[in-house]
Amino acid sequence: MGGAGFPNLGTIANRLKTMSLSPSSSRVITIDDLRGPAGRLEALLNTGTDDAPYSALVCHPHPAGGGTMHNKVVYHAMKTLSAAGLPVLRFNFRGVGLSEGEHDHGRGEQDDVRAALDWLTARFQKPVLFAGFSFGSVVGMSAFCSDPRVFGLIGLGLPVSAAGRNYSFKFLAHCPQPKLFVSGDHDEFSPVDTLNAAWQLAPEPKRTVIIQGADHFFQGTADSPGAKLAPMQAAIREWLADTFNI
Repeated sequence: MGGAGFPNLGTIANRLKTMSLSPSSSRVITIDDLRGPAGRLEALLNTGTDDAPYSALVCHPHPAGGGTMHNKVVYHAMKTLSAAGLPVLRFNFRGVGLSEGEHDHGRGEQDDVRAALDWLTARFQKPVLFAGFSFGSVVGMSAFCSDPRVFGLIGLGLPVSAAGRNYSFKFLAHCPQPKLFVSGDHDEFSPVDTLNAAWQLAPEPKRTVIIQGADHFFQGTADSPGAKLAPMQAAIREWLADTFNI
């Protein structure tokens, strides 16, 4: 991916393949110094391996529906990125858990994700891969489109309309980074036809994956019982391998 201030991904991938990952194992630590405009943001970091080529940031769904950094989809996305050796940061948006401030309907939350990105890049000095679920995907992707520090964007369960909240995806037209969109074919907040129209706004490179028998939370349906988190993780793993050689 060239232009818009982004280094060439092929060049970076070839250079990174020559690096050997440290054998040190990842561990989970509490982060106490992540602060946004509204105050301290509660956060956890999976430390990753010392020579990981990227770091990663994962954002949670809407707090009105109980969304936190401990959400199952967020957790499984984090585990997939961590299994690739990447340091992965999760945090609670303002007003959630122990994070200070009050919910700001997606406006102030964009400042929160920018603060998290600043912290992550200062800590590791690595390019960042972003993943968000539902509300978190909209907030993060809209904040990070064209940010040269963010090399890839993952939107899980990108919502079209939920609990009276309608989302616009015009910002996708300005996202030059590689993008992965993963949703269920029975997502109650994102009809596939409407999603396809939103995805078409995004320029290449992009990949869309529709998981059969999955609802918005990647759980099963009456005709296809059982969680569909494993196929979601597989879609992320394949995209990481194909796009970033990790």
